[in-house]
Amino acid sequence: MNLPPPAFEDKIVAPAELAQRIAALPRPLVFTNGCFDILHRGHVTYLAQAAALGASLVVALNSDASVRRLGKGDDRPVNPLANRLSVIAALESVALVTWFDEDTPIERIRDCRPDILVKGGDWTVDKIVGAPEVTASGGRVVSIPFLHQTSTTALLEKVRRS
Repeated sequence: MNLPPPAFEDKIVAPAELAQRIAALPRPLVFTNGCFDILHRGHVTYLAQAAALGASLVVALNSDASVRRLGKGDDRPVNPLANRLSVIAALESVALVTWFDEDTPIERIRDCRPDILVKGGDWTVDKIVGAPEVTASGGRVVSIPFLHQTSTTALLEKVRRS
């Protein structure tokens, strides 16, 4: 029995197609980015809170090479980009998901021209990549405090000790 691909996979957008797909989304548009390697409660809570700030949430994921350059460990990411894209796309709070191979998401931010740029509480607004560009165009930048102190790195350390 051949089943069609799940509908959520339509939310995965190549960077070259992002601007066109963004044009069809309702505004205000919220943008965030991250590795989202092993999805946990902190991630899904954060993404739901980010989505609640606007009408559409776009998430840009670090490519596998970009994650490795972040220095999170030789075995990271645990989940390859294709898997991480599908998992994030399956979340109700996410309108579109894309990726970037550079060290920062600045090109995806420029592609999206978000009304609201969001990062987690470990980022101060003045350190968020893209903040000057978003505020210069009349948008706002938000750092969402963590409700759940969870991290993929800590989770992996716990698993390795077991």
